[in-house]
Amino acid sequence: MVLWFLGLSFALVLMVFDTPLLDYRLVMLGSVLPWLDRLWAPPWVLHSVLFPVLVMSAVMVVFRGQRLRQRRWLGLAIGTFMHLLLAGTFTSGELFWWPALGFDVDGLAPRTPGLGLAIVLEAIGLFVLVWLARRLGLAQAERRDLFVRTGHIDRAVLR
Repeated sequence: MVLWFLGLSFALVLMVFDTPLLDYRLVMLGSVLPWLDRLWAPPWVLHSVLFPVLVMSAVMVVFRGQRLRQRRWLGLAIGTFMHLLLAGTFTSGELFWWPALGFDVDGLAPRTPGLGLAIVLEAIGLFVLVWLARRLGLAQAERRDLFVRTGHIDRAVLR
């Protein structure tokens, strides 16, 4: 499930923060980043709250004294938090709070929906992405170029 995370993270963060200056590309990247744990790490490490906290801490330390860079790269941490929300990992306290509630890893793999539900969620994600593209005027070359280059959206579409 990719479109579910991309579309809903973009839309929800846009509605909550209501700012044109956040890098929404990084929000969307962060929303799918936890799936990497299936490739190289145990399937619980990037799905615990520890991962977004570490990402946020790293952004603040690496870009200390550089507010604009911090603001840009915080989108990655926000996106990883959005993944936890949209994947429902908070419903498993042991997974969400690992390792705070203990280091036992038996059965900590995140639950994945069945094929039918996954198709429905992907369709919802696609619908939201199309709605956002229309709502944000991304059919216009200058607005699309602004988004592709910076991850920002045109301030005029938020009013």
